[in-house]
Amino acid sequence: MVAGTTREHTEAKEAASTWVKEESSILHQPRAVWAVAFACVIAFMGIGLVDPILPAISASLDATQTETSLLFTSYLVVTGLTMLFTSWVSSRIGAKRTLLLGLGLIVVFAALAGLSTNVEQVIGFRAGWGLGNALFISTALATIVGAASGGASSAIVLYEAALGLGIATGPLLGGLLGGISWRGPFFGTAALMAIGFIAVSVLLRPGDERPTPMPISAPFKALREPGLLVLACAALFYNIGFFVLLAYTPFPLGLDEMGLGLTFFGWGLGLAVTSVFLAPALTSRWPRTHILWTTLLLLAVDLVAAGLFISSTPGLITCIVVGGLLLGVLNTVLTESVMEATDLPRAVASSSYSAVRFLGGAAAPPAASAIAQALSPGAPMYAAAVSVTIAALIVLGCRRILNRSH
Repeated sequence: MVAGTTREHTEAKEAASTWVKEESSILHQPRAVWAVAFACVIAFMGIGLVDPILPAISASLDATQTETSLLFTSYLVVTGLTMLFTSWVSSRIGAKRTLLLGLGLIVVFAALAGLSTNVEQVIGFRAGWGLGNALFISTALATIVGAASGGASSAIVLYEAALGLGIATGPLLGGLLGGISWRGPFFGTAALMAIGFIAVSVLLRPGDERPTPMPISAPFKALREPGLLVLACAALFYNIGFFVLLAYTPFPLGLDEMGLGLTFFGWGLGLAVTSVFLAPALTSRWPRTHILWTTLLLLAVDLVAAGLFISSTPGLITCIVVGGLLLGVLNTVLTESVMEATDLPRAVASSSYSAVRFLGGAAAPPAASAIAQALSPGAPMYAAAVSVTIAALIVLGCRRILNRSH
């Protein structure tokens, strides 16, 4: 009995020691990693930043709901297409210059969006914002994974934490500044990105080795890898559900800028918490493919519930926050799976996967508005549930191909 207790005590100490080491490796990073992570937070703010001000932009610029939703579409289409070429760019000018180019473009186009006089201009400048976003995001992931201490898993958790924090604070900032003017969030992002630009330029040193130039066809050829292709296709359908939840629900909620900001702050906070704490705990116990298809089906159920509660503000808010909790797990596990799915350079794998994923999300906002007008307010949520279920079936049906990502 004593021997058993001693053994259990020793095992508990070893487990605690391992946990402390993992936590330490995540938190104790080079200054350059923190600089890039900070800039990631600001970059990801741009995704949810416009959520609280969508109704205000629609009213102020006399735009329809579908036209306003194109703020997401132009941003995501350009982001997705540009990501196919970011590894080619970064392999020629280096990671630091690519990051700074992306940040600089975001500063310029965010400021121009704030100066716009009609919705068409905002849509166009959001497209330019997406160009900078693509150059920054796909390069940032590869930079953090390459420079962080504690291995790829710790780096990915740090990256997803930045993503979650950015997505959480974006709507809150949008709500606070949007209460003053719909232009405020755009100017706020430009100012914060300028700070990120300075931090990266000062703290991130260029690599000692000259980057090996990548052929422009590398991201396209990468999609021939079965594991990467399966994950990209699953992410495409998953992102449709993601952006229906993010870009469509502000309209049926009917809240003011601050109300929407707080709602999506809760959504993003849930995403951040589960991406950093719950996802690593789950992947230490079960195969990634099992976690993916199970969580995708749970998200489909949540989207159906959101459709049923579309006329109930408390019910819809609950579904949005629960959705954020599930999205955090999916984002982290999908990213880890992509990094382990092939032997390709991380920048190439990241750009190929992200391109397909963002293009899936680009179609969701205007499609959701069109479906709502043609059928019913809850119909877009049911369509999103079907899309997410397809993603789950792709992972479940191709789990043998994804054995390497377990």
